Amino acid sequence: MKKLFFLLLFSKLCFAQNDSLTIKNANWTSTDIGNGITWKSYHFKQKELFNGNQLINVIETRLKNRKLKFGFLAADSMKTDNKAKRLLLTTSKIAINNDALVAVNAGFFDTKNGGAVDFLKIGGTIVDTTRLKDVPRLPFHSISAVTIHKNKVKIIKGEEKAGWERGLKEDNVLLTGPLLRFNNVSESLPQTPFNDNRHPRTCACITNDKKLLLITVDGRSNEAFGMTLPELTYLSKILNCKNAINFDGGGSTTMYIKGQPENGVVNYPSDNKIFDHAGERSVSNIFYVKLR
Repeated sequence: MKKLFFLLLFSKLCFAQNDSLTIKNANWTSTDIGNGITWKSYHFKQKELFNGNQLINVIETRLKNRKLKFGFLAADSMKTDNKAKRLLLTTSKIAINNDALVAVNAGFFDTKNGGAVDFLKIGGTIVDTTRLKDVPRLPFHSISAVTIHKNKVKIIKGEEKAGWERGLKEDNVLLTGPLLRFNNVSESLPQTPFNDNRHPRTCACITNDKKLLLITVDGRSNEAFGMTLPELTYLSKILNCKNAINFDGGGSTTMYIKGQPENGVVNYPSDNKIFDHAGERSVSNIFYVKLR
């Protein structure tokens, strides 16, 4: 029994080492899109990464870039029959409307009624509050956050107790999760279908050399399988992420870059179940980068 255990452990370690080399040795396509922003992309084929086909896009920029502004944007509200109805718009639409240079989809949202399901504060104004209250334990997407204050982006490890987010003083707060890495330690993730099944994923990272990474992983197709959250965590580790946090994924996963073809959508959103650039899902909010 012990021999079998060590064989399985050795196999897992070798598999991880092979994947590390695959990521590091890939001939990533690197594009300078100006203003200190780099776009990197690679399509891992023949099941070469995590025993699957993977298409990964990464936006990279220094955290201290005086040319750029970081922030969150929410889809606008409108009134119909004197009742406020929350709009859902595609990531590219929100980005274009606000002249963003790059953007990715951000927090989890109510697909029926619109609005984020977790606390969202933009420019000091609370846009949405956490829907679940008076529960013994908040869900995975409510116990960590991305904050922006004076253009400084941070990834915050929060609490399981409802209401912790209201104590955050930063002007811009997005609750999301789960947290993947914190202070160079990979978080322990419970075994759940959400964590352990492969899906398209979106995440944000802060690296050890003080860069911001916005990452999308495509999925739900033969060309791109998607990742489990442990796989996404390992990817962020190899990409030198000190802190990393999961955003909404699945059909929402979208990366936008101003001036690129296909309305700026550079990944392959899966909401139309076709491997093309036209499958964006309408979302409630995005993380964006624009000129100051």
